[in-house]
Amino acid sequence: MSDHVSRPKTTLNRVPPNVSVQSAGNPNLLPHMSKRSVIRVIQQHGPCSRADVTRRLNVTAPTVSKAVAALMQGNFVEEFECKDNAIGRPAKRLRLATQTAQVLGLVLDASECRLVSAGIDGEVHRDSLVRFETPQTYGELISTVTERAQQFLRRKGVTTLGLGISIPGLVDYREQKGLLSPNLPITNGQSPARDLRNALGCECVMLQEAHALCAAERHYGDIQKLADFAILDVSTGLGLGVVSGGRVITGHKGLAGEIGHIPHDPNGRLCGCGNRGCLETVASDSALAWMISQRIGRDVAIEEVLSLTDANELSPEPELQRVLSRISFALTTVINLFNPSTLFIYGRLFELSEDSFDRLLAETGQNALAPALADCQIVRTRRSKSQGAIAGVLEHLTDSLVPSADSFLSYLHK
Repeated sequence: MSDHVSRPKTTLNRVPPNVSVQSAGNPNLLPHMSKRSVIRVIQQHGPCSRADVTRRLNVTAPTVSKAVAALMQGNFVEEFECKDNAIGRPAKRLRLATQTAQVLGLVLDASECRLVSAGIDGEVHRDSLVRFETPQTYGELISTVTERAQQFLRRKGVTTLGLGISIPGLVDYREQKGLLSPNLPITNGQSPARDLRNALGCECVMLQEAHALCAAERHYGDIQKLADFAILDVSTGLGLGVVSGGRVITGHKGLAGEIGHIPHDPNGRLCGCGNRGCLETVASDSALAWMISQRIGRDVAIEEVLSLTDANELSPEPELQRVLSRISFALTTVINLFNPSTLFIYGRLFELSEDSFDRLLAETGQNALAPALADCQIVRTRRSKSQGAIAGVLEHLTDSLVPSADSFLSYLHK
């Protein structure tokens, strides 16, 4: 699952109506609505001339000119010369900023953190990936991220508009604070978004990692087919993101979908949350690595398990089958409870065997409710948490112009 991606196919949202009930009642919102609408046109149709934007929005040319000027001043949009005309002067086009502005995406994880940069169009810059070992203390984490991020901020002629953060565990979106992260406890009670905003001087927003994966699918996938879907993250822990009617289900404080800490075995292994036998202790990449570590007598991570298996120095059975059965239980639970049209799975253990995913599907087919399963496509996600962090901050920045009624990540603005 690469952290480098191609140009995103779609946008997070549809172009909203030119004038809503809210904007009609408050004329001060009209300039902001115009800016947001210009962004949506460019997102959906690619580089456009000012005349193209004017025609698509059905507004006056001065309205578009004012909105474009404000967007260019804010580094959301840039103008360039299009040389595809064989005759005459090159035409000028508007595009989301790729040369003059950037956003950063940060993935926090138990053992390793990753940082990437992208244009405002969402395209992750090639060779921008920076990996570093997760520090032992929260203070070291903030200082290390700050130091690594400064490398991107020092790019000449490029303005950094924001940083998106994918974080494991429970997140209070109202306070932008980590509540409980069994796999990264140094973030408990802390606000990386606030502290990095103070350190870097740019807007920062934090997303629970399963929600980040949801944002990645919406931003880089096929939006027309993704109004009701779910993502099960079986990597370090066991996370769940659910989208219904095009909106992330978050619950009262953003804590909905915490499937990893459902009690599964009261006599099971001690979980990082303090309880025993949580589902994520038996249904994740980390769970598989732990089981194999117990068998071979030394600690191995999922990356080493994959390497040893590829070299024919280790057989992951029967631990793999045990973990697949537990993941099947999680899939069945999600299908029966939420009835998604598509259920994505994020994890590396499926690389251990060519038939592992088929085995998972077969067992799930025996256990899930037939009517719900019949209309549910179960697939491995091609997106990454880095993409999700980028998608999250882009949505946040766009909504900073004026919150939209159809905002995908609306909980960030409650």
